[in-house]
Formats: sequence, C-alpha cells, structure tokens
Amino acid sequence: MSLSRGPSQTADGPCIAALRGLAPDFRRGRCVAGWGMVRAPVIPPLTEAALHAAALAHLARYATTQAGLLRVLDRRIERWGRGQEEDVMEQVRAAREAARAVVARLAGQGLVDDAAFAASRARSLTRAGRSRQAIAAHLAARGVGREAAAAALPGQEEAEFAAALACAKRRRIGPFRRNDADAEGRLRELAILARAGFERAVALRALDCAPDEAEALTLALRQSLLDQE
Repeated sequence: MSLSRGPSQTADGPCIAALRGLAPDFRRGRCVAGWGMVRAPVIPPLTEAALHAAALAHLARYATTQAGLLRVLDRRIERWGRGQEEDVMEQVRAAREAARAVVARLAGQGLVDDAAFAASRARSLTRAGRSRQAIAAHLAARGVGREAAAAALPGQEEAEFAAALACAKRRRIGPFRRNDADAEGRLRELAILARAGFERAVALRALDCAPDEAEALTLALRQSLLDQE
C-alpha cells in the first residue's frame, strides 16, 4: 500500500519553488516586488574623522608604529571598498590620503612614536633571548626606520652575551642543559644559537659559561632591562 504525499510533504512546496525561481534576484539583498525584502544598507563613506576614531581605538589597545597603524587603516579602507555595490575607486583613493594625514597628525602629537616603540620592543625581545640581528629584523618588519632601530638595539657586547644565555635557558642548552652533551650535541646547540642570530664567538662563550654564572647573568639582564622601563 503506497502513501501519497500531501502538499506539506512535497520536496519543494510552492513557496520554496517560487523562491528558487527568484534566487538570482536575491543577490546582495536586492528588493523583490511583493516579497518585502529590504535592500542592504549603504555603508557610509570613510571620512577622515572616522579614520581618526578608528586609529585612536587601535592605539588604545595596541602599541604600533606609523607604518603599522597605516596598514591597519588601509585594511579597513579595503574592507569598506569591497562592501560597496558600485565603483568607489575615487573614494578609496581619498580615504587612503586621509589615512596618511591621520597617521601624520597622530605622530606629530606623540601618540604614535616609532622610537619609543622600538626601544620598548627591543628591551622585551632582548629579555626573551633574541639577538641583535633578530631584533633588527623584527623592528624592520614593523616599519621602524634604520636610525630608530639602531638607537634601540642593545649596544654593549655583554648585553648580547646575556641575551644568548637567555636564549640558551629558554632552549635548555649549554649551561642550562640537564645532561652533558657530546660533540654532536654541542654542534646542535651551536647551530641553535647561530640560527637565532648570535655570532659564533658569542654562542661559544654562552655554551661554555658555568651554570651559576649563567643564571646570575640572565637575572641581571632581566633586572637591568626592567629598570629601563
């Protein structure tokens, strides 16, 4: 005995069938007569005031450079442009110029300070056991200029040595290893410090440092960098 489907049991009821037929007209929220759909709201243009507010909101949460803040605003402008239904190339170009004016004004007010950012980031990275080479690459990627980066880098050889010890402590190698290392293990440890950007002489000195001295130097490095903040 076969049961026939009622109207409510059909795979495509009349409403679904009608909607399928109108599917092309529903793209991007376009209104279809008789169906009560509302057009998607128009996104207002990105004014200089809106970009200024967005920049302040970002600075309230994150430390950044002029280049970093400009990248944030440019991404915001790009997202805004993709959300429009019509050609807004001229408005996007004007918004990008406004973003640069906003960043320049905030930098003039001292709210975006590349030198202060570089100094703070260099201290934290040195404390974490990063080499001068690694810190310089990090600052360059964040848009810090060469002069500001050079001024922020630790200049003393002892600071680089202490940073190598901090790296060795984090990786549990050299004076912080749990067991003695054979010749092959020592080469692996030397390679770890080399990849971290430390020169060979600094790396060898760190690996040969006595455990008590290494611990004392890493603690002294941490305290001296904290005192500078």
